[in-house]
Amino acid sequence: MNCVSHRQASQLLHNKFIVVLGDSIQRAVYKDIVLLLQKEKFLSTSQLKRKGEECFEQDCLVEGGSLNRLHNGTGYREVRQFQSAHHLVRFYFVTRVYSPYMRSILEDFRNGLKPDVIIFNSCVWDISRYNSSWLENYRENLCTFFAELRKIVPQETLAIWNLTMPLGETIKGGFLVPEIEHKVSHLRYDVIEANFFSGTLANAYGMDVLDLHFQFRFSLQHRTWDGVHWNALAHRKITSLLLEHSAQAWGVTMQLAVVEHSQDSSQLLANENSKPAERRPSRRNFSSGEEFSNDFQPFSFLNNPQPRAYQLPPPGLKNGFSYGPPDKHHQQNVMRRRHVRHHYAPYTHPNHGQNSHHGHHGHDGHHGYHGHHGYHSHHGHDSHHGHYSHNGHHYYY
Repeated sequence: MNCVSHRQASQLLHNKFIVVLGDSIQRAVYKDIVLLLQKEKFLSTSQLKRKGEECFEQDCLVEGGSLNRLHNGTGYREVRQFQSAHHLVRFYFVTRVYSPYMRSILEDFRNGLKPDVIIFNSCVWDISRYNSSWLENYRENLCTFFAELRKIVPQETLAIWNLTMPLGETIKGGFLVPEIEHKVSHLRYDVIEANFFSGTLANAYGMDVLDLHFQFRFSLQHRTWDGVHWNALAHRKITSLLLEHSAQAWGVTMQLAVVEHSQDSSQLLANENSKPAERRPSRRNFSSGEEFSNDFQPFSFLNNPQPRAYQLPPPGLKNGFSYGPPDKHHQQNVMRRRHVRHHYAPYTHPNHGQNSHHGHHGHDGHHGYHGHHGYHSHHGHDSHHGHYSHNGHHYYY
């Protein structure tokens, strides 16, 4: 499978602050990014299923989860954070795209460190757990959220709205309480309608839109038996799509690596959570032998604008990276193509890895602390201690 390697991910996100917002699917997106930043491995079944654990691969549960009470209500909270010497990744579990809780998260961004990348989605809970007539309320909340976010984060922040992935005909999940079981038969169609409105509005407010529903339409064999969640191969594909687009938005050419895995391990990853009776074969033959479709053309309810003029950063990147304008037909599953952002690439320095090197925060020009290796970091504390502030409370670990 062609995907982003551990080395590429670590270098691309060097000195970057990544925020992931959303439900259990987005939590798995967060977990796969955290894992890939540390090692060349896939998520295990237990890691994908677990929620609210105190620690996952050197991260820290900051708020909610097992620190309180695990439940499937709309008030469930889970805030996680991973920090290394040169990476900061944070996850917020949300059940509604705009709410008092979401306003408190936006206040974190307003008063604290500004994210370099925001990856977010909120849909299935919004359209199933709050109002039977969800459309107008969901559309209004989307507009409010996108408008508020645009005011708070800098223009250089890469905001990627993920469209919701395909649901199964029969679904089971934490959000599916008995009171809404009657919605199961048409929920997958509601998701398609919700994707249309959320994608259109996200584009109108200047967000990038990643069409995961289109991308995985012929990869249903990677969906687990509950009809909602996806296996480790699917999540590595999502991570690769997200990082490939981030590289292109920053003007970095990144060749995807071929990650070798045996046929047995591939089959295990593809089927470990699937019940044979509910497993679906791909509806398409791929001559390339890839597990995923290479057809990136989205269902076209938006017209891709022509890319803006590019200001090229300095050439000469090593380690599989190079600067240059994206192809005319690059990453077409992202419906809105962004101009190249100012991006600092510390791994281009010939003395990378030595104490004489100093990086800086990539988007707003503010400089952070000197870490224990002599690097100039932006995370606000040294690499042995994390810091998180929410609702006026400060957390250290």
